[in-house]
Amino acid sequence: MTTVRLLLLSNSTTFGATYLGHAREPIGDLFGKVKRIAFVPYALADQIGYHAKVRDHFQSAFGIDVQRVEEGAGGRTLVESTDGIFVGGGNTFRLLDRLQRSSLVEPIRARVLEGMPYLGSSAGTGIAAPTIMTTNDMPIVRPATFQSLALVPFQVNCHYLDPEPVSRHMGETRETRIREFHEENDTPVVGLREGSWLEVEGAGGSQTARLGGPHQARIFERGRAPREVPPGTDVNAQGGR
Repeated sequence: MTTVRLLLLSNSTTFGATYLGHAREPIGDLFGKVKRIAFVPYALADQIGYHAKVRDHFQSAFGIDVQRVEEGAGGRTLVESTDGIFVGGGNTFRLLDRLQRSSLVEPIRARVLEGMPYLGSSAGTGIAAPTIMTTNDMPIVRPATFQSLALVPFQVNCHYLDPEPVSRHMGETRETRIREFHEENDTPVVGLREGSWLEVEGAGGSQTARLGGPHQARIFERGRAPREVPPGTDVNAQGGR
């Protein structure tokens, strides 16, 4: 059975660090034998500028060539021939909408399940889940469906924020929103704090999703109290399956 390899980052830039600098080591491990990757810039409006930023970073940091996945048939050709893929952050609804319009959801999923390494950041991590229903983003466009790549069996909430104990804000917390999700849905949710990531490896029932970075993650399941898990934890073994 083919081994799936994913690196799912909560964010691309951590305060005080360079772009993707906090995850340089796991990114190097993921793409260690790769010389060319495809970059999906659909989550931002300026796709060309976004690609230039990512291209320059990967060339200088890893010596990896980055090609832009254009919308349409040309993008599909690149996805089907590339050695790895990076799906960047931005607005998750726009990202999924463009992937659907370009008929790229299934080709990307198929290549990753065949063993192509996948790097996601923020929105690019969110679409690795079964749906995008636990994103923090506003629905600035309407995709045909919320169903996404389903590369992992759990939902992810990137940039997970804890309530501020001294705040006078009376609005809903991130935890409140996730509890609302579980009023209607059964899928577990991993609250992934900034600076953290998940290293996913394996296939089928043997897949592991280990928490990396300096922070704990918060696991939410329907009908159970949320719980914290430390770095190194396989979230699939903690209810994320």
